[in-house]
Amino acid sequence: LKGTRAIGHTRYSTTGTSTIKNAQPFVVDCIRGQMAIAHNGNLINADLLRDELERKGSIFQTTADSEIILHLLAQPLDNGSSALAPLRRIEGAFSLLIMSERELIAVRDPFGWRPLSLGKLDGAYVVASETCAFDLIHAEFIRDIEPGEVLIIDESGIRSEFPYQPQQPAFCMFEYVYFARPDSKLGGVNVGKVRTEMGRELARRFPVEADIVVPVPDSGNYAALGFAEELNIPFAHAFVRNHYIGRTFLQPSQLIRDFDVRVKLNLIKEMVAGKRVVVVDDSIVRGTTSRARVVNLREAGAREVHMRVSCPPHRFACHYGIDFPDPEKLIANQMPIDEICKYLGVDSLGYLDVEGMVRATGKPLNSFCLACFNGDYPLPVDPALDKFIMERREQRAKALADQEAQPTLFTDLK
Repeated sequence: LKGTRAIGHTRYSTTGTSTIKNAQPFVVDCIRGQMAIAHNGNLINADLLRDELERKGSIFQTTADSEIILHLLAQPLDNGSSALAPLRRIEGAFSLLIMSERELIAVRDPFGWRPLSLGKLDGAYVVASETCAFDLIHAEFIRDIEPGEVLIIDESGIRSEFPYQPQQPAFCMFEYVYFARPDSKLGGVNVGKVRTEMGRELARRFPVEADIVVPVPDSGNYAALGFAEELNIPFAHAFVRNHYIGRTFLQPSQLIRDFDVRVKLNLIKEMVAGKRVVVVDDSIVRGTTSRARVVNLREAGAREVHMRVSCPPHRFACHYGIDFPDPEKLIANQMPIDEICKYLGVDSLGYLDVEGMVRATGKPLNSFCLACFNGDYPLPVDPALDKFIMERREQRAKALADQEAQPTLFTDLK
């Protein structure tokens, strides 16, 4: 492909159904020429903006909130208005790449919820959500794009604007815990190193006598390594992951989740038979995967099974770009920790606390969004404003949970 600029996107759906029409980048031809956009995050005022745009005649081709941004940018400008003025109207989490016929624009919301980084390759600039992307193409990492920064790259070079009112930084803690790749750096700190330190913190908080430490791959690998090193317990990859199965807690149907759990991880029974096993995972959301894994270990002859989790219990919804289930479906809201322990069938259960989790990053507590753990939302979400997101999520779950739409091979699973 020949050209002077390009953008791409790997979709993780939080609003809008998982269909090809919702695949980004979105492209539009408008009075200002052709534009394309790629978006990571969630808008919390999406429904109000969409209703307003539709009343003015906008026709939406997708159910994703990201298209709203494109429609705002495509509107004719008032005299003297900046071309980027519409970006001040969006609220929530957004790391954006906008490509026009003359420039490439990178935007990060003023809270800095989602990562966005700048790199350089052979005299050209590169922007990516994660720094590991630079490694793959041998690009040089320059710096993180700052919260509230608009970075404009064109033929004349590169320049920055800061059009937003400054806010207290609220970087998503779950990026460190789970979402980001371990070979990326977030805020200048390697993710794998942070997860290893979370495991060490967890071992100091909840030590246990055991024969082996087993991670739930892949996101539990580094925390398990830190846990094992801190207590000088052998580390064993007893679970083998099928990399063609996605995140089970995101699957819309319990029927599919149950099947995916069976396929996702297979146990090497000889490694655990007769042993006291500590299982380390990054999080427990619904409990679906964790309970199934404990059953596997018991059936394989594990003498004891202890579970350690490298983040606190999830109790609240995320409105800023992570697709957690509705709060009532989170296991931590259904029962206290001692009951979760019984439900999972483990001999003991320990969650890392907020302080230990944040301490592992080496950064101050007030630099993170911890809303999914403590319900303290940096940007409050009015339930009426969130209706758009919840309606789309319910429509997606209802469509995919339709029994007639499921392959018959699922029907006999217990």
